[in-house]
Amino acid sequence: MDPQYTRDPRPSAAAVRDRSRLSGAAARPPRRRGPGPAPLRLPPGLRAGLGHDAVGTSVSDGERILARLPRAGCVFADGARWWWIVPSGSDIGMAWPSGTSYVVGDPSWTRARPADRPAGARLVHGPDGDSPYTAPIPLYFLVCGLAGVPPRWSLAP
Repeated sequence: MDPQYTRDPRPSAAAVRDRSRLSGAAARPPRRRGPGPAPLRLPPGLRAGLGHDAVGTSVSDGERILARLPRAGCVFADGARWWWIVPSGSDIGMAWPSGTSYVVGDPSWTRARPADRPAGARLVHGPDGDSPYTAPIPLYFLVCGLAGVPPRWSLAP
């Protein structure tokens, strides 16, 4: 019996990125960009192998979310916002509530900060392990609950 190769039905990260450049009915809606944080630098030794985006919440919501999440990744404070590091594409199919900012990642976030350079935003919570990510689904449900809106998502990209 000769095993056959079956193509993975899930789109690759490159295909998802390319879909945002298409026009017409097959095109994915453009990714929302909120006001971005000051440069975020992950602590040395952490890898963001899945890419990275950030979800911005108010400080008061951020404190409530952190108290309720069973596990959190890197969380940064920048002025009146808390920024949660999530894997790239955590906005796909999810309608993040108003008052929440979703920012597509900046590659400089994955670089360790040299000791002699000042930080843009301060780290308020280090990861509970060796991953910088907060799981986006629990974060999304908590953000929706605090905003008083039902979670909405779509299976279509």
